[in-house]
Formats: sequence, C-alpha cells, structure tokens
Amino acid sequence: MPGLYFLFPLTAILLWAGNVMVSKLSAHTIDPTAITFWRLVLAVALMTLFVLKPAWRNRAAIRAQLPKLAFLGFLAMALFQCLSYEAAKTTTATNMAIMTSLVPLLTMLLSVPLLREVPTVGMLFGGILSFGGLVYLISSGNPGTLLAGGVHAGDLLMLLAALAYALYGILVRRWHVGLPSWQSTYLQAIAAWVFMLFLELRLPAHAAMPSRASLPLIVYAGTLASVVLPFFWMQGIKHLGPNHCSMFMNLLPVATAAIAVGWFGERLHVYHLLGGGAALIGVMLAQTLRRPLLTETAHAAMRGSAER
Repeated sequence: MPGLYFLFPLTAILLWAGNVMVSKLSAHTIDPTAITFWRLVLAVALMTLFVLKPAWRNRAAIRAQLPKLAFLGFLAMALFQCLSYEAAKTTTATNMAIMTSLVPLLTMLLSVPLLREVPTVGMLFGGILSFGGLVYLISSGNPGTLLAGGVHAGDLLMLLAALAYALYGILVRRWHVGLPSWQSTYLQAIAAWVFMLFLELRLPAHAAMPSRASLPLIVYAGTLASVVLPFFWMQGIKHLGPNHCSMFMNLLPVATAAIAVGWFGERLHVYHLLGGGAALIGVMLAQTLRRPLLTETAHAAMRGSAER
C-alpha cells in the first residue's frame, strides 16, 4: 500500500538506532578494527549469495568504476564505522545519534564548494542553529568549558565520522558510478573489507578474534545493520525519493535516546533536549527552506571566480 511506504525508512532508522546500541556495547568488548572487519566478512558473505552473479555479468562496467567504489567503501564502511566504534568508548549513544543526524546538513554544506550548488537560506540559518546546538550539547550546557577543557574525544570522533559520511554522499552524487544499488554496495563492502584486512592483521591475536560476548554484536552489525537496513533504505528511496527519506534521519536521535534510556540507563538532561533539539531543527530548516541565498547572477560570478 502506498500509504505504508514510510515504513521502509522508518524501519531502517530503527535498525540504525539498534546499531548505535551495538556500538556502545562493543566499546569494551571488541576492538573497533576487529568488529568492523568481522561485520564486513559477514555482510560480504551474505550479499555474495544474491549479488555475485549479476555483478559478474556486469563486470565490464564494474571494472571501470573500481577506484571510485574502493574509495567510497573506505569512507562509508571502513572509516565511518571505525570512528563510530572508537567514539562509543567516550561518548553517549544519544550524542552519537545526534552527530549522525547532522549528516544531511553537512552533505548540503559540502555540496556548495564541491558540487557548486547554490547555497540556500536554510543552509545558512540551519547551519548556524545546528552549530550552536552542537556546541551546547557537547559542552553539556556550558559552552565555556570548551575553552577550558576542549571537546570530549568521542564527540569529536563522531563528528569526524559524520563528515566522512557526508563526503561519501557528495562523491556518490558527483561520480555517478551508474551501477545497480546492490552491486555498488557489494563492491564497496569488498573494498572496505580488503582495507580492514590490513589493519586486522596488525592486531594482536587476542584482539583480532571475536569473543563469545562480541559474536551477537557482529551478527547484528553484519546482517541487520549491513544488509537488511540498506534494503529498507533503498526501498524507501525507490518509493518516496531521497529527500523524503533524509527527513527520517531526524528520528534517529529520538529512537536512540529512547533505547539508551531503557537499555543503558542513560539520563536525558536539559542540554540534550535544548542542544540536540536546536541541532535537529537546524537540519530541518536546511532541508525545507530551499530559497537561494544568492541571486543567480551572484552565484554565477562566484562560480566563475572559483573556476579561474
């Protein structure tokens, strides 16, 4: 039923919230490199069952795009995941979800210099509001502490992870690899797995192998988060379009906070509500206020000077 298409991105977001919980549980259970590697092993094995044959038939087109696919896989499936797992050691699940929900805004901001897109009113005011909310959030409601003690390592790592994923989104649009979604995802996962293999081999034996406690986390990350989640997200984009689906990213902190409070006993503070709320409102402003900030003439002049 067309009216139920919203369940596709909603289910994907709920699975993503569950994956944030997995990140928190893995923080003191398994090395970030190891869980990233083993989740990719499982994800690639599962996708091989239904992607290998069509990918092999399409190998001529794939071969031409391999360098781009390799870098995309590194950004989204290796760097983003490793940074997220490392961040989970020193920040809360709620903060991680709020940082991740900034990806659509960061993507739009990066699209101005990298894709020469016209900046909008929403980007300006939404960006300012989100930045203020983010500062209030990571300073626990006291921005002055950032000058004295700096940013918590986990929050900074999660912000870097969000930037990496935003760059991934920009490059996907810029490069137009022209492959079916599953084939593109499959090749990116293989490339990320190869990259992680080199890091995995550098780990001590006791850190490289999964333990009994980490196996359920790897299974969730490698199946539900790496294969089932993309399926629902792709279906959502197919039926609703990318813009409508990106709006569901705003639900990620809400779903994550609800699980974190009940599961980990994390406490929601006023600064979570004010700082996180301001950051999310800023994202929504950027997504909805599409009026160009500059006239076409001014933007064309800026583009011409940049090209020179």
